[in-house]
This record gives sequence, C-alpha cells and structure tokens, in this order.
Amino acid sequence: MFKEGCPGSAEIRTPYPEDIACFWCDAKNEIWSDESEIICKNCGKQITRDMKPSCISWCPAAKECIGAEKYERLMKAIKI
Repeated sequence: MFKEGCPGSAEIRTPYPEDIACFWCDAKNEIWSDESEIICKNCGKQITRDMKPSCISWCPAAKECIGAEKYERLMKAIKI
C-alpha cells in the first residue's frame, strides 16, 4: 500500500508509541505517533495534541500512498 521509495511516509508507515501527560490530572498516557487524540486512562477526559508536520499535507500522492481512510483521519487531525 505504501510507496516503498517515499522516505516521508516512513513515520506514518510505522507509527510508534509516545507518552503524553494528561492536561487535567497529569497521568501518563500512551499515544501513537499517528494519533491526535486519546482518552485519559485515569480521568477519562479527552487529550488532544498537535500533529507533527508531514508530507501528507502537501504531497499529491499522499492519499494513494497511505490509503484513503488513514489520509482522511490524519488530514482532519492536522486541521484541528
């Protein structure tokens, strides 16, 4: 599905876990690099974050490269 020669899609192709602290209760939560929001495992509130810039916002082949569903989800997150 992914274009093998595209170095920009490597992070999207293989997301990785990161830790993020809840704004309300300061609990540590795991969020994946391709997610913009999660629910705090401690207090149940929604945690959002800005997405890192990526090639999907400018590359004309992005939708084909990463798939329509993931493309739409990530583009929505970028515009938050």
